[in-house]
Amino acid sequence: MTSTDSAATDPAQKAPAKDPWDLPDVSGLVVGVLGGTGPQGKGLAYRLAKAGQKVIIGSRAADRARAAAEELGHGVEGADNAETARRSDIVIVAVPWDGHGKTLESLREELAGKLVVDCVNPLGFDKKGAYALKPEEGSAAEQAAALLPDSRVTAAFHHLSAVLLQDPEIDEIDTDVMVLGEVRADVEIVQALAGRIPGMRGIFAGRLRNAHQVESLVANLISVNRRYKAHAGLRVTDV
Repeated sequence: MTSTDSAATDPAQKAPAKDPWDLPDVSGLVVGVLGGTGPQGKGLAYRLAKAGQKVIIGSRAADRARAAAEELGHGVEGADNAETARRSDIVIVAVPWDGHGKTLESLREELAGKLVVDCVNPLGFDKKGAYALKPEEGSAAEQAAALLPDSRVTAAFHHLSAVLLQDPEIDEIDTDVMVLGEVRADVEIVQALAGRIPGMRGIFAGRLRNAHQVESLVANLISVNRRYKAHAGLRVTDV
């Protein structure tokens, strides 16, 4: 046996590790935003469409979604949530927490086979400010995974300022996006989608079981913003 043959059959010889920044081209994918008429969803839709992504925003009322889409421009379309889910390759869930479970349950069929990106933060508010809630499933993302067994659920876009996202005077959003999920290929699609927005990077941050602390951190950012009159984001160093 030659040395070349030996190397080919030696289990110790591993393929080179994949470059974590070697991300797929997602420019041709259609992105739907459930809750696209709310501040966070509307801001994400605007930024992605401005970057050249095809975007459809969804709402319970199609006419409301169409009005918001016309306001955003950049080719954004509006439809009801069901049509938005059906027509999209990637569906971002940006609905209020109190309607999260009911909305996803009603769209289980339309979301089957879709890549779902949950960016909902379960929060409560009292006179002391914002605080994190702990869903029975562990997190909003894990609730989504439980309600959508035929979808590919990831979690991302939790820590973005809706004010900055919607401001047309701001060209870049200086922040990282923590992306969580069970399947590497799905996570990388979401990372690449985040990277379409100038100034953003998508960073792998673990599996869905780690989504609670990522969602909860928004309560801390709200406190930062109130104290410093800011629109704080996150940067992951040394990556």
